[in-house]
Amino acid sequence: MFSTLTEAQLRNRLEPEKGIFIAESPKVIKVALQAGYEPVALLCEKKHIEGDAKEIISGAWTDEEVARHDFPVYTGSRELLAALTGYTLTRGVLCAMRRPQERSVAEVTKEARRIVVIDGVTDTTNIGAIFRSAAALGIDAVLLTRNSCDPLNRRAVRVSMGSVFLVPWTWIDEANDDQRYLGELRQLGFRTAAMALSDDSITLDDPILKQQEQLAIIMGTEGDGLPKKTIAAADFVVRIPMAHGVDSLNVAAASAVAFWELRKPEVITKL
Repeated sequence: MFSTLTEAQLRNRLEPEKGIFIAESPKVIKVALQAGYEPVALLCEKKHIEGDAKEIISGAWTDEEVARHDFPVYTGSRELLAALTGYTLTRGVLCAMRRPQERSVAEVTKEARRIVVIDGVTDTTNIGAIFRSAAALGIDAVLLTRNSCDPLNRRAVRVSMGSVFLVPWTWIDEANDDQRYLGELRQLGFRTAAMALSDDSITLDDPILKQQEQLAIIMGTEGDGLPKKTIAAADFVVRIPMAHGVDSLNVAAASAVAFWELRKPEVITKL
């Protein structure tokens, strides 16, 4: 599983209950374990058995009941692990973990007030950065269209520093109409704000946005942006004011700005 399977094969769409993902670095692995993810196997350099991986192997990361999980530990030299995996391990520890069962949109967004919809973003670094900002800035849930990058991709997990394990998330399906998934969000009580450049857009600091009890912030891919039908069907089209002739930000940077500006009021008191 550490050397022969691609990301798509690890995900195992035909049999999701058998899917796994790879988490890298002791810190990220411990975040996943503490969030309830089930370990399948560990791969690390020999020196880390009594070092960085010691707490993971011993089960010191959680309570006694969960720590009873038994999983194999494979080890070798740094050179052997690099040859096996195809890349040099940043922190010398990998953990194969069981993918969680997919949850419904209604379940993930229950009691949520601020959510983000990631629409067609395929860059692993951007996905990881968006999740990290979402966790830090009070976003209650993340929804992804199925043409977006898998949040449990190894690089996305590493870039997020384990934040993909901290924020509830799931996939959202496109509807067979011009509103795509926006109709489902409205049924759940959300107003929708599409982040896009258009002639009728409002600025991010417009007071009407903060007045919304439940708001879904929709972020599109950096190159093409959001589909026109999504922009047309959204309740608000929102832009971030720019200076020096710059027309837009990277989607990861834009998400952080939007999450902070549109945060729930109580987030201020927690930071």
